[in-house]
Amino acid sequence: MTDSTRAAELGNPERVGSPDLIDAPWLVALDIDGTTMHEDGTISDHVLAEIDRLDRAGHEVMLATGRSAAATLPVLTRLGITPRYLVCSNGAVTLAHDPSEPSGYRREWTESFDPTDVLTTMRSHLDNARFAVEDEQGHYRFTEVFPDDTIGDDSERVDFEELLVHPATRVVVISPDHQMEEFLAVVDRMGLHRVSYAIGWTAWLDIAPDGVNKSTALERVRLELDIPRSRILAVGDGRNDIDMLLWAGQEGRGVAMGQSPDDVIAVASEITAPVQGDGLAQVLATL
Repeated sequence: MTDSTRAAELGNPERVGSPDLIDAPWLVALDIDGTTMHEDGTISDHVLAEIDRLDRAGHEVMLATGRSAAATLPVLTRLGITPRYLVCSNGAVTLAHDPSEPSGYRREWTESFDPTDVLTTMRSHLDNARFAVEDEQGHYRFTEVFPDDTIGDDSERVDFEELLVHPATRVVVISPDHQMEEFLAVVDRMGLHRVSYAIGWTAWLDIAPDGVNKSTALERVRLELDIPRSRILAVGDGRNDIDMLLWAGQEGRGVAMGQSPDDVIAVASEITAPVQGDGLAQVLATL
């Protein structure tokens, strides 16, 4: 498909042809679920068009997500971009572009921790919870079936005790029996002070190594790319995006989607429309 054909199909004929490359690129870090992608898994044409425009202009457009690497890479194909880095598993895993790899990416930086204490503590507080652990090679072990597209194909169902054996880059907990506020109260009582954790969507908990989150991984990427702090744009909608939005907003732009929880909106430097209203496309159009 030619540029002109794609632009016409997207309803943006003014985007025909490649723009001149910019001298000072922005680092554009995008959350996936609830930001780039709708709840039903669709990505709007307007979002696709804006991502394509910024990528062709020379900005560094990348993903920063709680998803595993295996669940992140297929999104790149849909977006049509090949960023130099990808931040996955809420910052515990950073991938670097490597054409020699079958997937096109290799694991550049990985952070891990012993999940034993946190898993046994959570199990004692959460009846009927579902647990999954990602190891340093990206393999997932889980106790019960998880929602589609969250942990990828490289996974196996195991007994709970098997989760305690391997160093973890990420622990995921789903508690179907709890509403969000009740789940938050249980998590607060657990006192997870030795690891970093973030609530995703309803009754979903991501746990990473201590001090590791999307912002710590993105700062490492920023230094590698030598992009000023003032030229950072990060967009997200979940509680696992709070650190990223605070980091971006210190000198750049940390943008919360309109449907974000109040505590996410409170830390953002800007607020855009909800994902249903193409809020991401509106923000990207300002670059």
